[in-house]
Amino acid sequence: MRMLSHHFSSKDLLVLVMCSSARLSKAEPLSAWYKFKSHYHTQQPEQDRKQRQADEEHKQNTNQGPSIGSPARVQKLIASQSDPLLAKEIFDLASREPDFQHSYATFHTLILKLGRSRQFSLMQSVLSSLKSQHYSISPSLFSHIIQIYGDAGLPDRALKTFYTILEFNMKPLPKHLNLILEILVTHRNFLRPAFDLFRSAHTYGVLANTESYNILMRAFCLNDDLSIAYSLFNQMFKREISPNVESYRILMQGLCRKSQVNTAVDLLEDMLNKGFVPDALSYSTLLNSLCRKKKFKEAYKLLCRMKVKGCNPDIVHYNTVILGFCREGRAADACKILEDMPSNGCLPNLVSYRTLVGGLSDQGMYDEAKNYMVEMMSKGFSPHFSVVHAVVKGFCNLGKIEEACGVAGSILSHGEPLHTDTWEEIVSIILEWDAAEKIGNTLVQLIQAEIKPETRIVEAGQGRVDHFIGQE
Repeated sequence: MRMLSHHFSSKDLLVLVMCSSARLSKAEPLSAWYKFKSHYHTQQPEQDRKQRQADEEHKQNTNQGPSIGSPARVQKLIASQSDPLLAKEIFDLASREPDFQHSYATFHTLILKLGRSRQFSLMQSVLSSLKSQHYSISPSLFSHIIQIYGDAGLPDRALKTFYTILEFNMKPLPKHLNLILEILVTHRNFLRPAFDLFRSAHTYGVLANTESYNILMRAFCLNDDLSIAYSLFNQMFKREISPNVESYRILMQGLCRKSQVNTAVDLLEDMLNKGFVPDALSYSTLLNSLCRKKKFKEAYKLLCRMKVKGCNPDIVHYNTVILGFCREGRAADACKILEDMPSNGCLPNLVSYRTLVGGLSDQGMYDEAKNYMVEMMSKGFSPHFSVVHAVVKGFCNLGKIEEACGVAGSILSHGEPLHTDTWEEIVSIILEWDAAEKIGNTLVQLIQAEIKPETRIVEAGQGRVDHFIGQE
């Protein structure tokens, strides 16, 4: 793209500023600009040179220059440009006008426009120009610049911005420090520079706060440096910085990740003793870890204590414990937990029922699985086809064909299809029966289920049933 200064005089800029001041739309000043640009492109080079020369002679003779309007008008024109290079050219043209000085708002607008379009060298050039203007700089400008570099995946430049702030005779704020730390720790090889900045920030008058510690604690926990995270946690108390719920949760998650669930529970007790109310995620972390360590008694006890300690257990907490019990073959205990849910203000959901029915089937408790399956369908939930198949197959293996057909009939009545494998299980067991009359009654009972119009029956299964009905 050619630089527009080759084709425009200050008078052209005046026209554009006046277009902007007339409250035209944002697109119109830009259209006007290109209209003038096109006009100049059509002139012969010699005519263009003569016109500029005439303009300069007229300016010298009259000792006057065209007024380009107020800095506010120029700022609005720059802000309206979608092309950052065009915005920068307008800025440069206005800068060359005698006795004209850009406002701080213009610098701020252009710097962010260039940065967000990844024109970093131009952004730094304008930022350097701003340094010599002695304006009162808004701290938000540097917050935006840091975030721009973070979004661009340039942690080194984000870190450098901390020291750029100092060059403006400003003291970085804790929010600048924290924003830079957040960006640095997302890059594994910048964890050490982040820690170095954290430790040296106070020498520049920037005091780390609770959020600063939390950022580094989380990073070190995820990096398997639990000892450093624990050291930072203890350091907070020595420096009279109060941890918050997130501080405790970060450390508890790190401990659970390292299978140190007992220490995590002790930390929870310390948290409660200091008057903190753990959040839902803290409890979820501990419940999941306790269940994985097969500490079901402790998990159930913690679930019961939650409400007393100011955090009502939600569906995630209950489902976590139900899943833990079912995985370890304790579906009967999981049933008790599900039954307790309504009285504690939490109703089972689809995941609750599917997990429980699956767990009961895995343990061969098909009658109980059937009952909960019927209950979940009565509440509008649909069992997964794999769970239905497991229950039907379980009844078939026990020779309980009527129960198997009863389950299949309930599923069909609910408007759900049966999987091909489920049909094969039912048909195969029926073929092994000796009582033909009973066979016929069972099939008729299955087919005459109150199937809704939208019920979809697997074609293979329907074909098999039609085949056997035709043989009656």
